[in-house]
Amino acid sequence: MAQAGKPAWPSKPIRVVVPFNAGGATDIMARTIGEVLAKRLGQPVVVDNKAGAAGILGTEAVAKAAPDGHTLLLSLSTSMLINQFLYTKLPYNPQKDIALITQVAAAPVTLVVHPSVPANNMKELLAWVKANKGKVSYGSWGVGSYAHLGGAYMSKSMDADMTHVAYKGEAPMIQELIGGQLQLCFSSAQNTKPFIDNGRLKAIGVTGKARMSVLPNVPTIYEQGVTDDAYAIAGFVGMALPAGTPQAVVDALSAAIQHAAQDPKVKERIDGAGFLPVFSSPDAFSKTYAQAAPVWKALVELAEAKVD
Repeated sequence: MAQAGKPAWPSKPIRVVVPFNAGGATDIMARTIGEVLAKRLGQPVVVDNKAGAAGILGTEAVAKAAPDGHTLLLSLSTSMLINQFLYTKLPYNPQKDIALITQVAAAPVTLVVHPSVPANNMKELLAWVKANKGKVSYGSWGVGSYAHLGGAYMSKSMDADMTHVAYKGEAPMIQELIGGQLQLCFSSAQNTKPFIDNGRLKAIGVTGKARMSVLPNVPTIYEQGVTDDAYAIAGFVGMALPAGTPQAVVDALSAAIQHAAQDPKVKERIDGAGFLPVFSSPDAFSKTYAQAAPVWKALVELAEAKVD
């Protein structure tokens, strides 16, 4: 009789697919949340890093996995939302093939410049790039990344004819910025904070509408009076399941994640990455997604960013 009351889920270890390399912010968050979930659910939670193709490989693996609640996705807005507008061929449809569970965090980024740039706030920077048409270069960690889209928006809205330089990751981009090969870039606080603190980079602002706890003295671009959607929006870290997962499993997992959100270590890891904890319900995450989608679509179109 005791066995008859045992829940059917989870009946085996749970795999959390992170479509990026080990050691990054998403990987660290997945492992921290996974530890808490394992204790709560009574099954091991194993993180599987399936990096490659801007998050497509790992996200596709979850979209095509059995919808039994034993395969989860923890990823960024890149693979869960933006790629559908960026890639002409995508092996999954994020609005049909995955079921949103929670927005773990909002993921704003910093806007930093080389110290030689004579601007200390967003309005001064915009005036400077406009006055130096064709002379300014900005970096990104890849075509279609926020760093690319945000920079392209700045260039077009200011008629600045800025040059986009794409790198394989944030680290080489930051080194080139420090070296003076670039004048500005958007980048995560995890990568820029040490250089902001030691004066090798100058912080202009952060995206989104709330300041980062790790950089409390750096104002948002929005609060500086530059309220364009392109800067007011922030990416997200989210969790999802394969579409078709039974509602009972979705509800049980959502409740377990809400419990994990209360763990101090989870909050510490999210804050440390420069992100803002959210841990929304599936319905709230779906609403946030629906509101953000047209903004990202417009940014991709404005940047004329397309990948085959």
